[in-house]
Amino acid sequence: MRVLVVGGGAREHAIAATLAAARAEVVAIAPQRNPGIDRIARALEIGDPTDPERVVAVARAHAVTYAVIGPEAPLASGVSDALRTAEVPVVGPSRSAARIETSKEFCRQLHAREEVDAAVARFDGPFVVKPIGLTGGKGVWVQGRDFATPREGAEYAQRLIATGGSGVVLEERLEGEEFSLMAFVTDGGVFPMPAVQDYKRALEGDQGANTGGMGSYSQRDHLLPFLARSQYDRAVEIVRKSVDALRAEQLDYRGILYGGFLLTPEGPKLVEFNARFGDPEGMNALSLYEEGDFAELLYGVATGRVDPNNVQFRLRATVVKYLVPPGYGSAPRSGAVVEIDERRVAEAGVRIYFAQSESIGPGRYRLGTSRGIALLGEASAIHEASGRVEAALASVSGEFYLRHDIGTKADLAKRTEHMRTLFVPGAKPSPLPLSVAPPDAPPSSAAGPSQVL
Repeated sequence: MRVLVVGGGAREHAIAATLAAARAEVVAIAPQRNPGIDRIARALEIGDPTDPERVVAVARAHAVTYAVIGPEAPLASGVSDALRTAEVPVVGPSRSAARIETSKEFCRQLHAREEVDAAVARFDGPFVVKPIGLTGGKGVWVQGRDFATPREGAEYAQRLIATGGSGVVLEERLEGEEFSLMAFVTDGGVFPMPAVQDYKRALEGDQGANTGGMGSYSQRDHLLPFLARSQYDRAVEIVRKSVDALRAEQLDYRGILYGGFLLTPEGPKLVEFNARFGDPEGMNALSLYEEGDFAELLYGVATGRVDPNNVQFRLRATVVKYLVPPGYGSAPRSGAVVEIDERRVAEAGVRIYFAQSESIGPGRYRLGTSRGIALLGEASAIHEASGRVEAALASVSGEFYLRHDIGTKADLAKRTEHMRTLFVPGAKPSPLPLSVAPPDAPPSSAAGPSQVL
């Protein structure tokens, strides 16, 4: 079986590695060389993964069995539609169905029409400003963290509109802990993956700018320290109802649907959907997929016939920590060099997934301005997996930054305590001072009912 992977980041490296472990031949198209995909792929074509004609040409030239789309931008540009027109099955929804990610307005209006989530409504309390289109996870501003007053939020929204954006969504700010739930979606149903929590803020203690994600963790039982089975099941049900809502709109969905949720005292609330594997969250789930046939599973997603026996994940905890260039999140500096003793890192039980990094010699990599290299540790407990990544750092040198606090005992305890305090009857979370998180309970904030401007 020969599979085309569209995209060239760490998420796509993880997809390619999992396919190769299932004895599939991998072909990839990416905007630049990826050191990890280079080692795995039968062919790595350099080209624009958002160009439908170019992607179709690569698929035809290599006679692939099916394609897997990694990032969101190719979905927004119609790559999946072009591949299907060329009779290449695709793991990735059509451009119309992908609007569940690419248009926050469409997502909220869909939910309002189909009564999946709370109806669009006005609100009086703190709010969140989101660009309607794609921003790589970096355009969302939260009152109490990115701006202090409603006027400042309104000014940010006006700037987004004035700079040529397609509009903004204003959503009620909710209190709780965020988590991610990805699922394989095809004609035969919804097949969920382990829950994951990622870390968006650039600096330790959930400080600094919003980023595409500095790292993430998953728990051995596929839940999270603050997430009960009943709450996980409720999130899965929201995903299923959302798929039903798409089908009611005559929009078939074959691909990955990834719900970003906020666990509140009222249960999980949907923040947003993504129409692909998360990055970094996809690495957590993919690293645990080793007991079924991944190539057959994705082929089943692409063709509408998934074998449930192929949807299996090992019972282990995982932690991802990204090496990023100095200044990432505000003013990243390109050209930093990282040296890795890859043999010793592997001996520490840690996997390496390459993102924006260029090989400049054995074990030497030059970083760009985005996330560079992901390190994934696996163990029986989350803090042990985090410790494995930290131990592996003894074999990594150079100019880079990473969040050491991801998945540590202390950080997990803070997040669990944060949820415990929210569940105390009658307790109300106090507003946060701008850009300051209390050291004993760094909060996560997200969005509820919305207005579109």
